Amino acid sequence: MARILVSGAGVAGFSLAYWLLRDGHDVTIVERAPAPRQGGQGVDIRGAARTVVERMGVGDAVRAAHTGVRGFAQIDGTGRRRVEMPTERLGHSGGAVAEIEILRGDLVAVLRDAAEAAAASAGTASSGTSSLTYQFDDTITAVDRRPGGVAVEFEKAAPARFDVVVGADGAFSVTRRLAFDGAWRAVDSGYHRAVFAVDDPRVAAESGAEDWMTMYSLPAGNGVGGRNVLLYPARGGARAMVHFASDPLGLDRRDVAGQKEAVAEVYAGAGWVVPRLMDAMWRADDFYFDRHQRIEASSWHRGRVALLGDACAAGSVGMGTSIAIVGAYVLAAELRAAGTRDDDVAAALARYEARVRPYAIRNGKPLPGGLRGFLPSSEREIRTRLAIGGLLMRTPLARLMTGLDKNVDAIELPETWSPRARAA
Repeated sequence: MARILVSGAGVAGFSLAYWLLRDGHDVTIVERAPAPRQGGQGVDIRGAARTVVERMGVGDAVRAAHTGVRGFAQIDGTGRRRVEMPTERLGHSGGAVAEIEILRGDLVAVLRDAAEAAAASAGTASSGTSSLTYQFDDTITAVDRRPGGVAVEFEKAAPARFDVVVGADGAFSVTRRLAFDGAWRAVDSGYHRAVFAVDDPRVAAESGAEDWMTMYSLPAGNGVGGRNVLLYPARGGARAMVHFASDPLGLDRRDVAGQKEAVAEVYAGAGWVVPRLMDAMWRADDFYFDRHQRIEASSWHRGRVALLGDACAAGSVGMGTSIAIVGAYVLAAELRAAGTRDDDVAAALARYEARVRPYAIRNGKPLPGGLRGFLPSSEREIRTRLAIGGLLMRTPLARLMTGLDKNVDAIELPETWSPRARAA
């Protein structure tokens, strides 16, 4: 049994905690937010990640929380649907929307329940004494790698020593910044994004989105480049996500009011149902805003410290959640097979990276057509993209619009918790 610190109470953090707790480890999760974040965008579970979810025993719970989205559609300035990509047309794990799509907050809740159930089960078993401890509203401030462990200091909690520390704290990872000595770089993607709940029931009726994720593109304007708005249903409600190309705005990550003001200015005067979405944005208490970036880390592990999910592989289009779930499974499997010496732990973390990094690279492709393809800056470019997309979807070349299918299973999962291993 080891004492393991996981920084980040998200998909990667709770996925890893589940497997570690099943193996009888003591797990502490530290999270800057006062509680697991609710809401968030719709995320897809594809390929090998589906296998992991089934091995966790939460497949039914995930499917029950499906957003109900049938596919992805693009509309023109009049609100007319010009391109349709139904989930079944592009394969079980292809396209902008997979058959298993769930709000990020709902998925975190499912994974948290699973981790807590694993902790309760291990804690009552005669052979297990594992525990799950939370440190919300706190963060790591120092990491000192020492022989036989890692000394960690926190902003609020008392210093503590752990056998392993895992940074599952996203693209802006504190763990990476503190423990990896600049051996990584953040590659700016050229755009900002925001996501928020829409509480206006008129939006569904007026948008024509129904049960499709619907994208409305706008040309450059209001001081920024190309813009778009995505609207999709979310089990009784709706959510909006906006993207706009610009230089970094330099907004404080905690200045929510300033972020909302910036988004409102960018979309002032827009058509479709955007005015109603902006009104809903001001009322939303789950608003999230950031600058999209891709993370390139030369190493995912240093001694007894490892990175997981977006902390080391942010930037994937449509596969970030799946990479996190698969990575957590592999990392836990390698730690299970490791001894307690520094060399044993380091070797386990190296094996984890060797297995998952190629998978993350294959699934970390940039947006089709690059930034200009995602956020065209002129009306002419928008019309051309809609025309080409509509034509492609009526031909066998439709799969050219996504490169996901052939990569989503491009990893051999350890058999550690497979049905075959359980039966042996």
